[in-house]
Amino acid sequence: MGQQNTQEGKQLDLNLSPEIAKGTYSNLAIITHSQSEFVVDFARMLPGFPKPDICSRIIMTPENAKKLLMALHDNIEKFENQYGDITLSAPKGTIPMGFGPGGAEA
Repeated sequence: MGQQNTQEGKQLDLNLSPEIAKGTYSNLAIITHSQSEFVVDFARMLPGFPKPDICSRIIMTPENAKKLLMALHDNIEKFENQYGDITLSAPKGTIPMGFGPGGAEA
C-alpha cells in the first residue's frame, strides 16, 4: 500500500491494512529482554481503570531492537530540529500521567 525508503535508498513496498492504519494509542511501554529477543509491551493507562491494558506486543531480535533505537534517535533529532526540543514532564522511570506507585520502563 505504501512505499518506505530503506537506508540503502531502495524502496520497500509495504502493505498497510485500514485496521492497522488507524493506529493504537499507548502511553506506556514496558521493555524486557532475554539473550535472544527484546519484548516491548505497549499499554494504555487511563483514569478510572485499575490497571493498564496491554494493547500491543512487539518481539524482535537484539539487532533489530538496536536498529529501532537508532531510527528513533534519528527521527527525534529531525523532529527537534524542525519543531524544537521535546520536554519531558516527568523524571525518567516515572509511570506516565502520575498513575500508580513506583516506576516503569518507557
